Amino acid sequence: MRLSTGCAIMLLCAAPSPTFAEETAKGSFELVWSDEFDTDGPPDPAKWSWDTHANKTGWYNNELQYYAADRPENARVEKGRLIITARKEALSDRADHGGQGYSSARLITKGKAEFTYGLIEVRAKLPCGKGSWPAIWTLGANAPWPDGGEIDIMEHVGKTPGDVFGTIHNRSTAGTFGNGSQIRVEDACDAFHDYQMLWTPREIRFAVDGKPYHRYANAGTGAAQWPFDAPQYLLLNLAVGGAMGGEVDDAIFPIRFEIEHVRVYRQQPRGATQPAE
Repeated sequence: MRLSTGCAIMLLCAAPSPTFAEETAKGSFELVWSDEFDTDGPPDPAKWSWDTHANKTGWYNNELQYYAADRPENARVEKGRLIITARKEALSDRADHGGQGYSSARLITKGKAEFTYGLIEVRAKLPCGKGSWPAIWTLGANAPWPDGGEIDIMEHVGKTPGDVFGTIHNRSTAGTFGNGSQIRVEDACDAFHDYQMLWTPREIRFAVDGKPYHRYANAGTGAAQWPFDAPQYLLLNLAVGGAMGGEVDDAIFPIRFEIEHVRVYRQQPRGATQPAE
């Protein structure tokens, strides 16, 4: 689903870029998709699918978790929050088990909700502890990685608590750590914060609670550098260990990644007015 009127936004290209706060000011965006997690039980199947495709072979980046499906011990909605829990356990009785010693969950909107441009905001509280690796991100819906692109709205590893990362990956960054930066959120593991990504035809910007910390511009050089004119789908997951998560401290388990809402907004054409309340 395309989330913007491209010609209207492109009119801004000749003018200086507005600040994040100016561009996301109240009244300039319309909510087009959300999950407020207001019904207890499993994640809403109309909005989310369980991603388990690499359980048997093992997940990427040398990660150590098994992603369980339909298991409330690993993902459930409770009291207005989605709770993704990683545990120290081997679910070896499952047919697709790949020998992992940890369980967790990975939820995706692929085939259910896919977006091109807009403002994505996820309000979450992150787990800490060595080996924890929660992420809020998107992947290209129409092309494999890296050609479809990847937008890491939020990554956090418990070995450096409070350091939050936003990163772009695509064909032009393949073989590197991507194009990104980080921001310090001292109480990321104790309090909820809004993790945000503003995506327009000219750039992608990352922010926490409205404070921007990284910008990735469309250089106009083609799909290798800018595959981001096509739909992306959302992912929420809690990985264990791996190339970024690092050494795991088993004493931390179970750990919880809590999400209060996921909201996707469409930018209104310039000059549009809100209906009277």
